[in-house]
Amino acid sequence: MVKTLKGWVLAGLALVATIALASCNPRDYRTEATQAPQLLNSILSDPKTFNYALSNESPNVFTLTSEGLISENPLTSAIDPALAESWEISPDKKRIVFTLREGLKWSDGQPLTADDVVFSYRDIYLNPNIPTDIQDVLKIGKDKKLPGVKKLSDRKIEFTTPEPFAPFLRNTGGLAILPAHVLQETVDTKGSDGNPLFFSTWGTGTNPKEIVSNGPYVIESYTSSQRIVFRRNPYYWKKDAQGQPLPKIDRVIWKVVENQNTNMLKFRSGDLDIIEPIRPEDYSLLKQEAKRGKFTMYVGGPRPITTFMAFNQSQGKRNGRSLVDPIKSRWFNSLAFRQAVAFAIDREKMNNNIFRGLGELVYSTVIPQSPYYLSPQQGLKAYLYDLKRSKELLLGAGFKYDGQGQLLDSDGNRVRFTLMTNAGNTVREAMISQIKQDLAKIGIQVDLNPSNWNSMLDKLDNTLDWDACLMAFGGGLEPYSGINVWSTEGSSHNFNQPQLPGKPPIEGRVVQDWEAEISRLYTESAQELDDNKRKVLYHQIQKTAAENVPWITLVNARLMAVGRDRIDTIQYPKLGEALWNIADLKVRD
Repeated sequence: MVKTLKGWVLAGLALVATIALASCNPRDYRTEATQAPQLLNSILSDPKTFNYALSNESPNVFTLTSEGLISENPLTSAIDPALAESWEISPDKKRIVFTLREGLKWSDGQPLTADDVVFSYRDIYLNPNIPTDIQDVLKIGKDKKLPGVKKLSDRKIEFTTPEPFAPFLRNTGGLAILPAHVLQETVDTKGSDGNPLFFSTWGTGTNPKEIVSNGPYVIESYTSSQRIVFRRNPYYWKKDAQGQPLPKIDRVIWKVVENQNTNMLKFRSGDLDIIEPIRPEDYSLLKQEAKRGKFTMYVGGPRPITTFMAFNQSQGKRNGRSLVDPIKSRWFNSLAFRQAVAFAIDREKMNNNIFRGLGELVYSTVIPQSPYYLSPQQGLKAYLYDLKRSKELLLGAGFKYDGQGQLLDSDGNRVRFTLMTNAGNTVREAMISQIKQDLAKIGIQVDLNPSNWNSMLDKLDNTLDWDACLMAFGGGLEPYSGINVWSTEGSSHNFNQPQLPGKPPIEGRVVQDWEAEISRLYTESAQELDDNKRKVLYHQIQKTAAENVPWITLVNARLMAVGRDRIDTIQYPKLGEALWNIADLKVRD
């Protein structure tokens, strides 16, 4: 489903906390004409786009505005019908036929048919001229072939694959369906820069009335750095047990609150209905106030993400200029250097001091909830805090110390780099502060650079001008949802970014053998339908990644949320997302 796929797309980053209105009491936002139920939530930064296909951020508006053919139930992990009421898989596992529900409509009242499904896949997700991260999860086999899609009738769509493709249903069926009657012309028409107009369609400057949705809500208004207001979609397909149209909550309001401390204050003063996730340092206080404040605490498992630090290992150039300082590039591409840094970070201290002991140490690039997860007890290499081992690795790789204990490389260069994370996320800012202190113990100077989220994304995706970052990627139960990260040609292979469509050329890119091996194993895992054999392949992927540390895995927070008792009734999954069934929720005034 959308959440499973998009979860891999830079989860970092976001700590969703939910939605509020202005500096005065946001409930005053209602007019006399709109005395209807509303939910007040928040978000830590402005959205980057309202175009689903071009989004690589989380949280995003599409959890409210967009739906796919199927969805994934976070309580049961089952695949549920969504826009499609049913589907059939052929015995050879190379053909799926979806049947749409009768009478589906877009938010502008136009019919939603098989034509929209074919358009969404053929003209957008499978279109080589559209730079979407989504295409990575649709490439099949060693030859990276794409599936076929065709209309059988107004309600039936056939997908075909060149070979059995194990992740196809779960990863593909949940992609949002987009409106052909609005967007087809933007795909077919090119602008003055030679690119399809689709590239600039439905940006955050678009009049919300022009954005057509199929989810439970439409965007009613957006004020940069202030708020996004969502209004219920009158043509949404879902109905309750009594046959009444859903959703029951008329408006959802997200306030842009770029500081988690402010977010907490707003909730405690009654200006927000929900915060998710909450920080470990806020847990005890909120728990004490819950009864008096008429709200409920929800605790799940560890966040289904991998929080990590990574170095920019790119050895390529643009216009003859190295993307990474060649001196630093030699450090970052040294396996001993990456392993030494991993051994030097005290994760237990990080968990105890920053996460109040409520976090969980991360070891793998696959989330622990996945049936394909490999633990250290099962043989995964773990980098437990060990300064002696860290220094041994550095000295063995030719690094040395000066009289002041500063680390120098073999040419006498001081080892110093910049570490960035998303500003306003106080947990992440505390994590990079500790990393700075930890690495100082092995003589490395770390310069901290908390950055605006959109600025950070620009460096990761466009300029590629960065040394090291602390971020997170979300994962699904099916590891293949991360192929856009682990394929050497994946659009989110940020630690060694490939040449991407529409981006300036990269000359002299070097792909390491272990990178290619992980990429190959991901492809092989998708071809294998025997689940036990797939586990073997995914275990090998995790072992290879742990040995070569493209990601230095850190600590994940436990999933926790807090919601007003006026919200009826939150069913909190172990995988988090309190508002996963927002169409079924109601609020009491």
